[in-house]
Amino acid sequence: MLILFPPSEGKTAQSTHQTVDLADLSFPELTQSREELMHQLQIVSAAEDALTQLKVGASLAKEVERNTRLFQEPAAQASDVYSGVLFEAFDFASLDQQAQERAINSVVIISALWGAVRLSDVIPAYRLSMGVKLGEVGDLAKYWRGELSPVLDRHYSGELVIDCRSAAYAKAYPAPLERTLSVRVEKVLENDERKVVSHMAKHYRGELGRYLVQKGLTDINVPDELMNELSRDWEVEFCPATTKSAGILTLVIR
Repeated sequence: MLILFPPSEGKTAQSTHQTVDLADLSFPELTQSREELMHQLQIVSAAEDALTQLKVGASLAKEVERNTRLFQEPAAQASDVYSGVLFEAFDFASLDQQAQERAINSVVIISALWGAVRLSDVIPAYRLSMGVKLGEVGDLAKYWRGELSPVLDRHYSGELVIDCRSAAYAKAYPAPLERTLSVRVEKVLENDERKVVSHMAKHYRGELGRYLVQKGLTDINVPDELMNELSRDWEVEFCPATTKSAGILTLVIR
C-alpha cells in the first residue's frame, strides 16, 4: 500500500547537528531534480521580492531567509519537521516499532522541494508551496509530474494508493486511477444532511493513516477488503474508480 500525504505548510525548525544529504534521501532517482530546485529556491529566496515570489507574508520573512542556507540548516526526520494538523493526528513518534516500520515503507510525502520523501528522511525546515512558480523551473506541480510518476509507479507497482493529499499536491503526482482511493471527509449535521469537511479533513486523514499502519492493513491491495477492515471502527463509503477519476473513500463523521 502507498499512503500519500501532503506536507504541512508549517515546518518545525530543528536544533540537531545533522544536515541534509540529498544522496541519502529516499528515491535517489530524484537527486538531480532536488539539487536544481534547491539552487533555484536559494536564488529566489535571496531576491528583493522573495516574499512575493514565494507567495508568503512578511511574518514569514525569517523562514524565507532560511531557504538561502538549507544545506547548512539543522535537519531531522521528516516526521519531526512536518508538524501540521495531519501529522499531529498521525503522531509517528507514539507508534510502536512495527507500526513505524510500516509507516516508513508505506507513507510518502509529496513535497514542492523534495518531490517525494519518506517519514524517516532527514530534511531541514523550509518554506515552499506547490502553488509557487519557482524561478527558472516555473510551475512546480508540472515540474514534478514528469519526475514523480515513473519513480513512484515503479516503486509501488500494483499497490493500492490511499490519497490523503490536497488538490495542489495531487497535481504533482497523478496516481494511477484504477488503484487509487482519494480520501474524502463528510460531517453529518443535525438534520442528517452532510457537509464536506475542509480544514479538519487533514486531522481525519492523519487518523486514517495512523489506523492503517497500527492495524497492519498496509498489505491490503483490494478496495473491498480494505473497506471491510475499516468498517470495524469507521463509518466508510466506497465509490469505485472510473476511466476518468480515482475511487473515493469517504469517511463519514458524526
